[in-house]
Amino acid sequence: MGKLTLYGIDLSPPVRSVLLTLNALGLPFEFKVVNLLGGDNLKPEFLKMNPQHTVPTLDDDGFYLYDSHAINAYLVAKYGKEDSLYPKDLQQRAIVDQHLHYDSSVIGSTVRAITSPLIRENQTEIPQAKIDALSGVYESLNTFLKSTDYLAGNNLTIADFSVIAVLSGTSIFLEVDATKFPNLAGWVERIKKLPYYEEVNGSKVSQFTNFMKSKNFKIV
Repeated sequence: MGKLTLYGIDLSPPVRSVLLTLNALGLPFEFKVVNLLGGDNLKPEFLKMNPQHTVPTLDDDGFYLYDSHAINAYLVAKYGKEDSLYPKDLQQRAIVDQHLHYDSSVIGSTVRAITSPLIRENQTEIPQAKIDALSGVYESLNTFLKSTDYLAGNNLTIADFSVIAVLSGTSIFLEVDATKFPNLAGWVERIKKLPYYEEVNGSKVSQFTNFMKSKNFKIV
């Protein structure tokens, strides 16, 4: 196999989802931190790889790919010893894709509605309605997990990686209450037991939560 290089920052949930996938597959790779505040992602050499100047960005021996969902699917398809993380069976894969799209649309927009004003506009107040929307996401995920151990069935998939990378940081705004969302809480605990989880995601979430705490936000 060629040399894999992942460009990103630990603060980014999408980057952490790719780190989870790389570790699940047992792939060797180099991780290069991109100084977004310093404009590293706007330099010509980075724009050549990713004209959208976003992270994560993958360099697979000269093949460039961005968007975490696309990267994770590609890694499993190309390097997976078996296909359980992203099944070749079209119906099983469609369920995984369904949850990936839910992550990129509903979960992503819900969380960005909370975090973007804090980060980009230095606002300090979060309307309760936005927290209620996050609760709605928890409720939907709890329903998805009603009869399965993982989001797309009883096997771990890249959909789980994408969602846990986000949800592991949202507890600072709304805890996953095990009495209200028992299926979701159980799923979180299952994911946390993965041998690579703490190093790849758990230990890095504190960077996100500490950053959010520094905004001294309050829910109104």
